[in-house]
Parts: sequence; C-alpha cells; structure tokens
Amino acid sequence: MKLYWREVRRGQRLVMGEEGAEQEIGGVRLNKDVYDAFAKTFGYDPGRAVKGIPTLEQAKEFVESFTPWDLFEGTQGLVVEEEVQPFRE
Repeated sequence: MKLYWREVRRGQRLVMGEEGAEQEIGGVRLNKDVYDAFAKTFGYDPGRAVKGIPTLEQAKEFVESFTPWDLFEGTQGLVVEEEVQPFRE
C-alpha cells in the first residue's frame, strides 16, 4: 500500500492505494494565491477543512496532521512518500 501526493490542475491530492485501486483521502487547492486544504473523514467534521493557508507546504502539513489514512483498516503506520507523483488525467 502506498501513500503519496499527486499533482492535479490547481494543487495536489493525497492518495492512498495501488495503481488502479487508489483513493483520495485529502487535498490542497490553490485559490487566489492561498491554499484551501481538506482531510477526508467519515461523517461531518468541519475542522478538517480550512481556507486561506499561505503556502503549499503548510497546507499539506495541515492535511497530514489528521492522518486520514488511519480511517481505513490495515493502514496504520503508513508514511507519506516524499516524491510527488505527476499530474495524470
């Protein structure tokens, strides 16, 4: 099981899984020179999304701080890969 960031049109998505069986569990999006960030949750938790983060790195740290991969069975202890995967349609 892999855990990595993938480039998208206006930011990056945190992805978990293997080729062909991937699931987005968080993301950051550039919005007027600041970043919006979210971490996946089951249910309603408005604290897992925030707008207006000044840098991409701070936005990614916000998402990773929730360890959204821990919501899934058998994923405890995963570490986010350092290399960001390229954009793919």
